[in-house]
Amino acid sequence: MLGEGLYFDIVRQALWVAVITSVPILAVALVTGLAVGLFQALTSIQEMTLTFVPKLVCIVIAFWMSMGFMTQALVTFFAETLIPLIAGGR
Repeated sequence: MLGEGLYFDIVRQALWVAVITSVPILAVALVTGLAVGLFQALTSIQEMTLTFVPKLVCIVIAFWMSMGFMTQALVTFFAETLIPLIAGGR
């Protein structure tokens, strides 16, 4: 059975991995949204697809570029933390 300290440590590590893997995509979405919003404010164009399409394209590109990093972070977390716990190594 998991001790309380070990349980909270695993949850903390899992949340940190979730934050680290989501930061690249969220940062790209933020920068793209700000750029498109600034462009719309300067040109007075209020087209809904102008906000959606560039942000979606940039998010897909950022996801594609950071896929290796995300996969490595998740594999490392599982290999070093969860799999030994499941196998009874801790």
